[in-house]
Amino acid sequence: MKQINFKPYNQGQSELFPSRLDEFIPENAPVRIVSQVVDELDLNDIVRSYKAGGCKGYHPRMLLKVLFYSYLSNVFSCRKMEQALTESIAYMWLSGKQFPKHSCINDFRSKRLKKHIHKLFSQVVYILQ
Repeated sequence: MKQINFKPYNQGQSELFPSRLDEFIPENAPVRIVSQVVDELDLNDIVRSYKAGGCKGYHPRMLLKVLFYSYLSNVFSCRKMEQALTESIAYMWLSGKQFPKHSCINDFRSKRLKKHIHKLFSQVVYILQ
């Protein structure tokens, strides 16, 4: 009788050299395009809207990447964005393995981004031409 063979399966297997998330994202993936475009945006006005001191906040560039990629992926709920940040390799790569809560994403979107969205949209259109 033939023996059934399976590949070894061990979820707790550690690696000598851990993989980089970057290695799992194809070169032409939409998440890379979003990242490249947002890297080119001038965010000085948004950065200046923050006050010095206090607790360290998430960088607006990272939050903007998460929002833009979410919108491109038809994800509009901040709770679903928060969930994607912990479950999706693309989101983990995009955020640099930072995990803002849905309330933080929503505050950024409704308070910080609201005043600057038209200027950012103009920049995106210019970059993509």
